[in-house]
Amino acid sequence: MALTYDLVVIGSGPGGYVAALRMAAEGKRVAVVENRDLGGVCLNRGCIPTKTMLHSSEIAAHIQHAEVHGLKVEGWSFDMPTLMKRKQKVVKKLSGGVGMLLKGRKVDVYQGTGSLADKNTVKVALNKGGEETLSTDAIIVATGSEPFVHSIFPADRTRVMTSDEILDIETLPDSLLIVGGGYIGCEFATIFSELGTRVTVVEMLDGLIPICDLEISKILAKVMAKNGIQLHLATKVKQMAIQGDVVVTTLESGESITTALALISTGRMPLSRNLGLEQVGVKVEKGYIVIDQHCRTNIPNIFAIGDVTGKVQLAHVASRQAEVAVNTLLGKKDREDYAIVPSAIYTHPEIGCVGLTEEQAKTKGLAVRTAKFDMMASGMATAYDENTGFVKLIADADDVILGAHLMCPHAADIVQEIVVMMKSECTLHEVAATIHGHPTFCEAVKETAEILLGRPLHGH
Repeated sequence: MALTYDLVVIGSGPGGYVAALRMAAEGKRVAVVENRDLGGVCLNRGCIPTKTMLHSSEIAAHIQHAEVHGLKVEGWSFDMPTLMKRKQKVVKKLSGGVGMLLKGRKVDVYQGTGSLADKNTVKVALNKGGEETLSTDAIIVATGSEPFVHSIFPADRTRVMTSDEILDIETLPDSLLIVGGGYIGCEFATIFSELGTRVTVVEMLDGLIPICDLEISKILAKVMAKNGIQLHLATKVKQMAIQGDVVVTTLESGESITTALALISTGRMPLSRNLGLEQVGVKVEKGYIVIDQHCRTNIPNIFAIGDVTGKVQLAHVASRQAEVAVNTLLGKKDREDYAIVPSAIYTHPEIGCVGLTEEQAKTKGLAVRTAKFDMMASGMATAYDENTGFVKLIADADDVILGAHLMCPHAADIVQEIVVMMKSECTLHEVAATIHGHPTFCEAVKETAEILLGRPLHGH
């Protein structure tokens, strides 16, 4: 006998569990189907564990330069198992928190793999064995994505890893080759180089982090090189093989690099297989579920959110899509056009971005003006001895902000100020007229606006 729900959500990541909580808050009967850990990739194998490790590696980096601040640290060392144990403790605490939230809202959780039998029925192959049939008025697919690994790389994950496996290692490798210079590759390069691993990054494009402002990409490359990371840009891997206890990587140039481990971070692919989508008639293109601005598929009562939609593969976008989908189901007007989406790369220093890059704005034929405030002129940055980077604003002829790109401590937080301003349609004049605390890193935003308005104070 089928159990009946108002909504069944397949997947419990930052899209899925948020959708379930919001729908349940309206008094609706909701079920979540999850075949792994509550919280999805972000909480268990992505955002949270990597940021936990990045904080640990940042502490290690600061210790190595402690003498500049008059602090003498002798004979310091770290224990990799303890670092990983702390990471797992953080993950377990937050995952348990998601479970408590769902339980508190009376959301039923089915541990198993869900698939669509028809537009109103979800079959769940339970992890413990057996099957449940869930009848529902609406379905939200939030199954996320997984690492993409090209067939030229070894399938053995003991030494050639993805971001999933490398988060569970217990011994720090003496050397690591990372294929891919996007945000995942650069964050792991930061972690391991700060902990003492000899890191090499191979990127097929001619710059790191292609989604970012070109100047930020160039500065990041200099910072990483200064920190001992070997960069091979505009370079492809020809072959990779595990030979005993090492990985041998051959580049197209013929150069051979031997490392203890290799990390493949060449993108992610949607988890849309074996969901019964084709059987029900849900439109899928290149593995991604096609949705409209309300997160609705071509089947009116079936929605999709998160990485599986291929819109913007970020946790906070999935959460916003959850809001849009639930509001639409409840008959409330809501939509998302993805024009103003913040992104952050947690290298050291951090990088924060929103809106268009200067290059993108010019490609669109817009009359753009740009200005940047260098962190060398920031009192707070100088006090922290963190002068690398800048805040850059891009505006049109009417002083409307089109984009912002930051490279500085706390950039991931500071960029949110600009996100709110852009969403509220503030102009540069309103930014400049807003009192910013001193000394802070975020006052660089006001300084940059002043430069664009032709009245620089501390900048040029």
